[in-house]
Amino acid sequence: MTIIMRRYTGPADLRAMQDLTQSLWSTSSAHHVGDLAWDRLHTTQQAGWPIALWESQGKVVAWAWAQLPDGLRLEVDPAHSPLLSEILNWFDHLAGDRPREINPLDTQSALRTALLRHGYEPQDEAPFFAYHSRDLTGLPQPVLPEGFTARAVRGEEDLDRRVAVHRAAWNSTRATLESYRDVMAAWPYRSELDWVIEAPDGRFAANCLIWHDDLHRVGLIEPVGTHPGFRRLGLARAVCTAALHALAKEGGETAIVYPRGDNAYPVPQILYRSMGFRPYTRTRTFRKNGAL
Repeated sequence: MTIIMRRYTGPADLRAMQDLTQSLWSTSSAHHVGDLAWDRLHTTQQAGWPIALWESQGKVVAWAWAQLPDGLRLEVDPAHSPLLSEILNWFDHLAGDRPREINPLDTQSALRTALLRHGYEPQDEAPFFAYHSRDLTGLPQPVLPEGFTARAVRGEEDLDRRVAVHRAAWNSTRATLESYRDVMAAWPYRSELDWVIEAPDGRFAANCLIWHDDLHRVGLIEPVGTHPGFRRLGLARAVCTAALHALAKEGGETAIVYPRGDNAYPVPQILYRSMGFRPYTRTRTFRKNGAL
């Protein structure tokens, strides 16, 4: 069976990548349809990173996303596992003589074996992300300070404030009005699952976006943020809880989130565990140094 490799060409290819990711999703999966949409569309820097797709009979069976200078994300249909070596060779060519790293999950044994075979070495002390989940039964009601309101985003009329709270929360200029319009137009974005806390003065004080994979009834929280001027008021918990109720109303059964799991950045993990999320797997760092 002939497999053709080609470069990413536009939004239709993003959807094809999501289709493969959705078809393979389980608690052993590194990617969710929502994090592909968010990471691809909310920043122009990431939009310029090389992506390759491998197709068989017109269907995408693998994709690889080089996050240069040193990172790689990938998805491969297990029926086409020999493509792992081809993808790693493709990444070697792009990275040249620079150090590079890949972060498979504990559950991705085939990828970890391929990395060792290609000269990568595990970095046991590296930072990592801990994958957490919780079902949507028994959700508490959100608790808000007086005068604050939790609600879903109302499309274009809220765009300026929605982008502003994200930029303030993350001290980042990557999200723009244009990039967030692209996010809102992407599958599977739903404004009903894009929640904010509105302060008494009208500013957005916190936000939580959930991406719902309705095939598996799993919603990914990505991202969450609180404006620096409104921290320590319990708003992150409140906006996440409100968004989780909305996810349940939309038919979701489970929520997942990927906070850092190492001690260098503990606060998000502490928050999610206090909300009933429990870890189910984690990333590992594999690094390769030196020239080709």
